[in-house]
Amino acid sequence: MEKSGAATQPKRKETNTHATTSDLSRDGVVEISSSLRQLLADVFALYLKTKNFHWHMIGRHFRDYHLLLDEHAEQVFAMTDDIAERARKIGGATLRSISDISRHQRLQDNNEESVAPKEMLEELFADNQQLTRFLRFTHEVCEKHNDVATASLIENWIDETERRTWFLSEITKEV
Repeated sequence: MEKSGAATQPKRKETNTHATTSDLSRDGVVEISSSLRQLLADVFALYLKTKNFHWHMIGRHFRDYHLLLDEHAEQVFAMTDDIAERARKIGGATLRSISDISRHQRLQDNNEESVAPKEMLEELFADNQQLTRFLRFTHEVCEKHNDVATASLIENWIDETERRTWFLSEITKEV
């Protein structure tokens, strides 16, 4: 009988280990992973909108804008895995599907058939500004719970997002 009990003991330990993968408080994990889930949904929404505008760009500056938006989309997409894995590392959950993204995203989609280049760039400018605000909010949540690792990642994403915003701002001044 003791062998049977010993055989089940490691399974219970594994389950408990997975439930407590971080030294953060349970409330901290819930609040941080919830904020990361929303952030990830917004990043996916911004990625797809950036690719949409990249694919549908027209006009005199087509090549420059097409390439810029492709570069921006790659940078935005590069954030997705880090955001999702960070939530999992601390013991939280992350997005599971397209419908999950739509339930959590705060940035608005653009499903218009035709959007003028200037409108595309202005919309991406505004979305990147809004994403910076969402990143700062999530950073505050991380600081509140002493999650320095997630806060550090977010600081780099803020810098990247501010750079995209700057580029879009400069371009839209003359378009």
